[in-house]
Amino acid sequence: MPAPNAAVKADTPKTTSAGTQFVVPSDWAMHASGNKVTLEPPESGSQVVLVDVQAADADAAVAQAWKAYTPAKTWPLQVATDSAPRDNWDQVRVYDYETSANDKRSVFAIAYRHAKQFTVLIYDVAMSVGEKRSSQLRAISDRLLPKGYKRESFAGKKAHPLDAERIDTLKNFVDSARKAYDVPGIALGLIDHGKVVYVGGLGVREIGRPEPIDGDTLFMIASNTKALTTLMLARLVDQKKFDWDTPVVQVMPSFKLGDADTTKQVLIRHLICACTGMPRQDMEWVLNSRNATPETVMKSLAGMQPTSRFGELFQYSNLMAAAAGYMGAHVLYPDMELGAAYDLAMQKQVFDPLGMKQTTFDYDRALLGNHATPHGLDVDGHTAVAGMGINDSIRPARPAGAAWSAVTDMLHYVQMELAGGLLPDGSRYVSEAALLERRKPNVALGTTATYGMGLIVDNTWGVPVVHHGGDLAGFHSDMLWLPQQGVGAVILTNADAGASIRGPFQRRLLEVLFDGRPLAQGDIDAGVKRLKAEVAAERKRLTVPADAAASSRLAASYRNPAVGSIQVTHDGKSTVFDFGAWHSEMASRKNDDGSLSFVSISPGADGFEFVVSGTADSRKLTLRDGQHEYVYDEVR
Repeated sequence: MPAPNAAVKADTPKTTSAGTQFVVPSDWAMHASGNKVTLEPPESGSQVVLVDVQAADADAAVAQAWKAYTPAKTWPLQVATDSAPRDNWDQVRVYDYETSANDKRSVFAIAYRHAKQFTVLIYDVAMSVGEKRSSQLRAISDRLLPKGYKRESFAGKKAHPLDAERIDTLKNFVDSARKAYDVPGIALGLIDHGKVVYVGGLGVREIGRPEPIDGDTLFMIASNTKALTTLMLARLVDQKKFDWDTPVVQVMPSFKLGDADTTKQVLIRHLICACTGMPRQDMEWVLNSRNATPETVMKSLAGMQPTSRFGELFQYSNLMAAAAGYMGAHVLYPDMELGAAYDLAMQKQVFDPLGMKQTTFDYDRALLGNHATPHGLDVDGHTAVAGMGINDSIRPARPAGAAWSAVTDMLHYVQMELAGGLLPDGSRYVSEAALLERRKPNVALGTTATYGMGLIVDNTWGVPVVHHGGDLAGFHSDMLWLPQQGVGAVILTNADAGASIRGPFQRRLLEVLFDGRPLAQGDIDAGVKRLKAEVAAERKRLTVPADAAASSRLAASYRNPAVGSIQVTHDGKSTVFDFGAWHSEMASRKNDDGSLSFVSISPGADGFEFVVSGTADSRKLTLRDGQHEYVYDEVR
C-alpha cells in the first residue's frame, strides 16, 4: 500500500477492508483508515470514498458511510433509486444529492451489497475534475467487485449463429425496451458471419402518426459520423496523401490550437483520438451556431487550451473531430470551401464506394423523404416532438456528427469493417493496415476499453466489441461489431430515452450469442424506473411557467463573445430564451444556496441552466459546462 496521500504511478488494483476490489487510477492518491478508503485526484478538493459497513438496509449503510466520511458540507438527497444488480452484487442502490450550479460540483453515493456486507461509494467531485477525469472515475467503478469475484467472460467461447429464434429474441427485447421507454421508433440491423440477417423497423417515425420505421428511414447518426470521417482519412493514407504520423500543420498550415506546443504535437492520428488534452467545449457551437461556418470552426480552435497532458486522459472534443474531416477534405480539394470539400470527399471516398446511397449531410434532402422525427421528454416526463433547431448547430462542425443515414446503409459500413476492408464483391476498398489503425488504443476509457480514432474497443466481457455511439437531440444510436465472431449490429432511435437502450442491447446481443447471464432486461427495468424518478424529482424543483416576478427582472438581451446572444421574450405566461438557431421555454428554480436559475425545458433542448447574477444596473447570466464558465452581460 502506498504511503498516505502518495500518488500511484499506474492504475493499481486494491481491496477495501472487507475485500471489495477496486482500482486506484494513475496519479491518484490513496489513504486507507479502518473501513474507509479515500481516493484523491491530483486536483485538490475532490474525492471518491469507499466505506465498508454492515447495516440493516442500503439507506442505513449510506448514512453510516456519510458519517465516516464527514465532508465539509452536506447535501440534501434528491432521489434514491435501485440499479440492476450485477457482478455478483445482490443490490445496487444509487443516491443523487441536490447541488446548485454555483457549487460547481456533483455528489452522489452508491450502495453495493453482497450478502450482508455493504461497500458504499461516495462521489464528491468538482465538475471540472469529473469531466476531465471521467475515464479514470470509470476505472474505479469498472473493477468495483465483491471479494474474490471474477467477472463473467466470454473469451474463448464459440458464438451461436443468429438464427431465426435468436433474431426474434433480440427484436422482441428491443421492441419491449422501446415501449418501456416510450421511444416512438427504432431501426435495427443485424449481421452474422458478414451477412445481413435482419434489417427492419419497430414503431413509427413520429408520435401520433402512422408512418412506420423501416430499414430505409433516415436518422441523424450524430457521432457515428466520426468513424466514417476517419475512414475517409484511412483512404487518403492508402493514397499516400499523408500518413497517420504526419504533423497536421504540414498538410494544413493554418491549423492552430491555443497552445503552441500542443499544436506541434498533433499528428493526423490525434485529430479524433480524444487524447490531446483538449476539453469538450460544445456550448460554443451549440449556442453560437447561427453565423458559424467550417472556417469559423477551424479558427475557434485557436482559442482552445488543453486541460490535461498530451495522451494522459480521455477528453472528447467535437471541434477537433471536425478539424480532422476538414483537414482531409482540404488535402483533396485545396481550392474548395471546407464544407463543400468535406461533403464531396465523403461522397467520393466513403458513401459511393460502400453503396451508402441514402447517407447525406443535406438536411433538406433528408427531411423531405422517409425520415424519423426527433423526440424528447417534456417537463413532466412525457414523450413529445423535439425541435430540429438544436441539431442544426452541428452543421458547421459536421465531420463530428451531422450525417443522416439509414440502418441499411450503416450495415454496408459495418460489413466492410468485419471484412477487413473488402467490399462484397471481394475487391479491396481500404488496406487492412489503414483500417485497423483506427482501432488501436490512443487513450484508456476506464480499465476495460480504449479509444482509437472515432472508435471504441471494449473488452468488458472478455471479447472485443468495436463500437461508437451517436447523440443529438432526439437521435441516439450505436453501431457495433465483434471482429472475432463476424457479428455486427446497428440500432438507431428517434427519442432521447433511446440512449438508455443502447448499452442493454449490446449486453443482450452478447447474452444471445454466448448464453450469458440475463442482465440486460434488469438494466431496462431499473433504467425506466430511475428515469421516471429523476424526472419527477427534478420537476418538484422547477416552477413552470417560470416565476413571473423573476422573469420580469430579466434583461431583454444578453451576450457573451464565446457563446453568442440570448433574446428573452415572453409568450403569454411563458418565458422563452432564443439563441438564434433554436429556442426553448424556460422554467425557474430557487437553488439551495439562495441563487435563482432559469432552466431550458423544451423537449430535446432541455437541461441548459443559466444562473442569475450581476446587479439591477448590470444584469448577467452565468452558464457552465464541465470545465468552462460563460458570463452573459446585459445588452443595452
